[in-house]
Amino acid sequence: MHGIALRYFVEVAQAGSLSGASERLHVAVSAISRQIAKLEEEAGAPLFERAARGMVLSEAGRLLLAHARRTLLESDSVLQEIAALKGMARNEIRMAAVEGVARIFLPSAMARFRRDWPEARFDLYVGTPADVARRVAEGSVELGMTFNVERLSGVSVRYSRRAPVHAVMAAGHPLAGRKSVSLQDLGRYPLALTGPGTTTRHLFEMGCMLESVQLEPTFTCNDSSPLHGFVFGSDAIMLSGYISVAWSLKRDELVAVPISNAQLQSRTLQLHVMQGRRLPSKTEAFIDLLSRELDVLLEEGPGA
Repeated sequence: MHGIALRYFVEVAQAGSLSGASERLHVAVSAISRQIAKLEEEAGAPLFERAARGMVLSEAGRLLLAHARRTLLESDSVLQEIAALKGMARNEIRMAAVEGVARIFLPSAMARFRRDWPEARFDLYVGTPADVARRVAEGSVELGMTFNVERLSGVSVRYSRRAPVHAVMAAGHPLAGRKSVSLQDLGRYPLALTGPGTTTRHLFEMGCMLESVQLEPTFTCNDSSPLHGFVFGSDAIMLSGYISVAWSLKRDELVAVPISNAQLQSRTLQLHVMQGRRLPSKTEAFIDLLSRELDVLLEEGPGA
């Protein structure tokens, strides 16, 4: 199958219409339509179902989409290697990550990586776990870093380690000296939580349901940064992974206490790549660095 036809097909699948793909590609609708027709003739089956809401992939189209993405990415990887031989490599690592690791850990790791790879450049998208997984599976980023509690289709896990949710509080808090706390313990104090769509919030709500505990957060926010200010010098407690707050514990006189609930203990931190995707050597080297640094940091965490 011709590379141009596959590229047009992928764009139509992502845009949901010929006109949408035309705008993204700056190619006439008629040219795209001809290439799609050729692919359908070659496949011997319709690749799209024409509907009022646009063009929806058929079963055959869904099968071809996974192949097309891998083929195009493989071609791009080979072209990058050829460019590297000429000293013209792109040198950019595209990533997607959840906010908890994107604020401090990832930028710091990127800066350290550039000591050995000074030509490296990074493009980072910050989103929810679902956003990260989607971008990895569709190939728009090479690497995803996210907290995860279930298996995902279309991605391969390159690193996985338990990263439970902790109760983070001021060093002088009545619960700060505990080896662990329960959900019932947390109910006596104001709670600060991230919003829906995060693994922390999902596991907290699941844990409360299974233990028949009713807890309502006092403060919620889609960004965890304001939560730090809320627990600062007060009796409030925020829920967070150790890796998200390790940098601020000493500076802000905070402590992270393990939570005994099984759901909040079950979370893992993972590095994802697209299934079957061949990665440039620079990206592989960055994955190796991240894996080593995550091992060290997570080993330091309370209850590790």
